[in-house]
Amino acid sequence: MTSKVDEALGYEQARDELIEVVRRLEAGGTTLEESLALWERGEELAKVCRRWLDGARARLDAALAEEEAAEEAEGE
Repeated sequence: MTSKVDEALGYEQARDELIEVVRRLEAGGTTLEESLALWERGEELAKVCRRWLDGARARLDAALAEEEAAEEAEGE
């Protein structure tokens, strides 16, 4: 479940925080409880990034389809 705060995160913010989470997990030195919390946070941040990227892909696909339709209409 993604919180309202996570939904408000921009792609770059979520990506940067995800990078920091991964860095901390790779560095080690955290308790099992801390590691699990970091992992869970990383999963949530990855979902935020995925939603942004999926949205960007949908917008790009729509724009390309619109352009293609306009070109076909001009050719008729």
